[in-house]
Amino acid sequence: MNLQGALIEFFVRAGQIAVAACQPIRWLTLAMVVLTMGIVLLRYAFGSGSVFVQESIMYMHGILFMLAIPMGIADNSHVRVDIIYSNLSKKKRAVIDLLGHCIFLLPVAGFIFFISVGYVENSWRITEGSSEVGGIPGVFLLKTLLPVTAALIFLQGLASIAAQTALLLNVDTSEHQKS
Repeated sequence: MNLQGALIEFFVRAGQIAVAACQPIRWLTLAMVVLTMGIVLLRYAFGSGSVFVQESIMYMHGILFMLAIPMGIADNSHVRVDIIYSNLSKKKRAVIDLLGHCIFLLPVAGFIFFISVGYVENSWRITEGSSEVGGIPGVFLLKTLLPVTAALIFLQGLASIAAQTALLLNVDTSEHQKS
């Protein structure tokens, strides 16, 4: 295998690892529904509640959506204007995706990463917790999702660029794209 093929394979595999790491978060949706039902039951049937449980739903919501972003890029299910795109050939779509990822996705992911590091560092320094009495004392952990998500978006962008490049260069990556 030549260097070009090895690089493409490396980034395709890295993207698969990033998606595999994010797959379990799908279960947070079920957990959020169950906990929300529990909160409603506690509040209206028993007249009590829990700030900790309410905040845990917000944490799960944040985790779910932040880690779903790289998965959306991997599944190619992110928002775009499909009026023209859907009627193009695979190679033309690959060129558009390649340019979009290089010009927009990677720079934005890099910007989010670098701009959020200081913000997260300050939060960790003071081990920022909830402003509510009885809330979750881990706001700093939730804020850590900002650079983590940006890094995963960047990694998934590289994987997508590798896949689009392989398509344009007629490099076979089908054996590596099986999930």
